[in-house]
Amino acid sequence: MKIKIITLLALIILISCKTNPNKQIDEGKITESTYHSNEIGWTMEIPTGWNVTHKSVSDERTEKGLEAIKESAGIDYDATGLKQLLNFQKDRFHIFQSTSEPFEIEYEGEWEDNNEGLKQLLYETYESRGIKIDTSSSTKKIDNLNFEVFHITMYGPDGKIILYQDMYSRLINGFDFGVNLNYINEKEKNEMMKVWKESKFE
Repeated sequence: MKIKIITLLALIILISCKTNPNKQIDEGKITESTYHSNEIGWTMEIPTGWNVTHKSVSDERTEKGLEAIKESAGIDYDATGLKQLLNFQKDRFHIFQSTSEPFEIEYEGEWEDNNEGLKQLLYETYESRGIKIDTSSSTKKIDNLNFEVFHITMYGPDGKIILYQDMYSRLINGFDFGVNLNYINEKEKNEMMKVWKESKFE
């Protein structure tokens, strides 16, 4: 199975750091408050008051995500092709993450099969750590492109909701492209959704 690390990044507590934003991404360019990826053909605004996540944090999340995969599924995965695209956050609960990874199609429907397998892997990863979640799936159109969306509601030991995750995914230009929105408050969710829904794809 080809692992999409974006599905596991939210397992880690994050920090942010104000520094040169273009040194915090693996592909694309940030000009003032606008990000553009040449490989994906994607342009998006960074909302006011949100900070680009430091590259060291993104790298740490990837490493922790790989460890979680190995512990829960016994898969030792090589993520050398993974690229951190635009990642920003308001605080450790309200986070926007995006990644890309080359995905070479070997048979018709492979990406769809892989995407379904990743949902199960994510569920099992949370379950193995004693974290209760509810999940559902849907599709959503962003700039006339259909994205598969995996919705997660995460609960604490007392049964109260502690986090929501909305994971968007699509195969674009030979890349497995993923966007992950983590939130608990409606205000911050709406701020992320506004700029995400206004994204432009070439």
